[in-house]
Amino acid sequence: MKPLEGITVLDFSQFLSAPSATMRLADLGARVIKVERPDSGDICRTLYVSNLKIEEDSSLFHSINRNKDGVSLDLKNPDCREDLEKLLSLADVMVVNFRPGVAKRLGLDYTSVSAGHPQIVYGEITGYGTAGPWSSRPGQDLLVQSLSGLAWLNGNQDQPPTPMGLSVADLFAGQHLAQGILAALIKRAACGEGSYVHVSMLESVMDMQFEVFTTWLNDGHQPPLRSAVNNANGYINAPYGIYRTADGYIAIAMVPITTLGQLVNCDALAAYADPETWCSRRDEIKAALAEHLLTGTTAHWLSLLEPADVWCSDVFTWERLFETDGFKELDMLQTVRTQGGTEFTTTRCPITIDGEHYKSEKPAPRIGQDNRIYLEN
Repeated sequence: MKPLEGITVLDFSQFLSAPSATMRLADLGARVIKVERPDSGDICRTLYVSNLKIEEDSSLFHSINRNKDGVSLDLKNPDCREDLEKLLSLADVMVVNFRPGVAKRLGLDYTSVSAGHPQIVYGEITGYGTAGPWSSRPGQDLLVQSLSGLAWLNGNQDQPPTPMGLSVADLFAGQHLAQGILAALIKRAACGEGSYVHVSMLESVMDMQFEVFTTWLNDGHQPPLRSAVNNANGYINAPYGIYRTADGYIAIAMVPITTLGQLVNCDALAAYADPETWCSRRDEIKAALAEHLLTGTTAHWLSLLEPADVWCSDVFTWERLFETDGFKELDMLQTVRTQGGTEFTTTRCPITIDGEHYKSEKPAPRIGQDNRIYLEN
């Protein structure tokens, strides 16, 4: 039995952030009913992140809406209110990510819903909160990253602000919402009361930066200084970074510079015996190390560093990672079969409980595929 079996979630959300939260709840055993517009459904069906489509819907839609049931409902039509109430009467949890004000106009805000369903756990994701001067701005991942300061942590010192290569604002907000919903369900089990759980994408990205942002808050607001050479973290001393080798790349984390110089036979590093220089002369050190590491292969450097328990690693592409025994041991993949018979491979839930990996072949729903089950009775 999965931990959330017996919990029903109404998912009114679109795009990536909130649907990723409800996908995780489904992975953990909840019955998730995705509610879409009757005509075009979730906008994410046509939001292509590549040229890959799976049975006319985007691969993104399939990857984050797998393992869900689906109903279609015109929320703007007053005649659908009875059907909406049928769904709400089934729900332990409901999730929305409308722009501020939309849920209230539809009668789907927490105040309206909880009046008739006081035990419901209501989860909402916004871009920047429900009030204030930014509340009406679009909660789009690149825009949130840009406003949050995150882009100034990536890339080298001479490069412009660089966003992360993933939709981290969406994904962190989704995981934070799932955490909040689980906490609210525990509260409800204890006292019988529902809750309003709110997460904004900006708050999630700020929390994601808590280590470096806390430093900034407490060191006189000194801005993080990205390294000019192989930057990986604006606050961590040399040699922290990824370096080119004769045949690839190697990642090297925290290690005393003098120890590293001895291990890789780099005489230039002997000049930096004072640990203070590992910060104050970080770029000099990294430049000298970068030049030296070009003289050997990745495997050669790993053969010197790994036996000495230095934190280092090869730098894999997905193709190389896919072929390793370490990745295969994780059992990280699962196959999903759509209603049309198309099979595609995706990742499983990364949470293991009592030794069990949670997988499901259940695909993303077609628009309104389960209306008969939930609405026509």
